[in-house]
Amino acid sequence: MDTELAATHSAAFRVVRALVGGYLALSVATVVAVFVLRHHASVVTDAVWVRTVIVVASAAVMTSFAARAARGHGRSFLRLRIVSAVMLVAIAVIIAIPGDFPVWLKVEQGVCGLLLLGVALVVNGKHLRSAFDRG
Repeated sequence: MDTELAATHSAAFRVVRALVGGYLALSVATVVAVFVLRHHASVVTDAVWVRTVIVVASAAVMTSFAARAARGHGRSFLRLRIVSAVMLVAIAVIIAIPGDFPVWLKVEQGVCGLLLLGVALVVNGKHLRSAFDRG
């Protein structure tokens, strides 16, 4: 990888790691809020517990994938691309379908979705994909 390409690659992964870090931080903060509000059944349902724990787990896994992909690990890059897309779809479904989730969680998921949209755009962009196709 030439110097200019390496610098661009590094810059792209700084953005990805910042977005994934924001996703993880927001997800952890949400689980903390759910724990604090656990006795308020109108705010915290069983579905909220399940969803927020899944989101924290996916954010932690994505953090690992992003770190390894930034170091050039191709399989982690592929996993990052897949998980960011899958979680984006899951978030869209959570927001779109009426039912088990309160409005506050849908708003939080919308913010998570925006962070993951940024990740998906960067990791699916021509520059990073071609960098991993080469090496």
